Amino acid sequence: MAIAKLTDAERASLGKLLPGWALVAGRDAIQRSFKFGDFNAAFGFMSRVALLAERQDHHPEWFNVWNRVDITLSTHDAGGLSSRDIALAEAIDAVAI
Repeated sequence: MAIAKLTDAERASLGKLLPGWALVAGRDAIQRSFKFGDFNAAFGFMSRVALLAERQDHHPEWFNVWNRVDITLSTHDAGGLSSRDIALAEAIDAVAI
């Protein structure tokens, strides 16, 4: 079954649905940066996200330097943003607290 890209209406609601996430210039993706007290806290967050991603079978692109984790989400099978990205972003936000 093909994964559908987000509709225009779904895209229009992203700002309210996912505060803190932004569209990535030049590609159909969303991105958010997270900052933690130290490397240990950032790595713990990455571990929690890794478990979420495995359960959802949807894996983020990410970059980590010391206390910062930058996450980009896009559904490669759909060729851009899909409901899978929204679901993972919501789950990530929930474990970032």
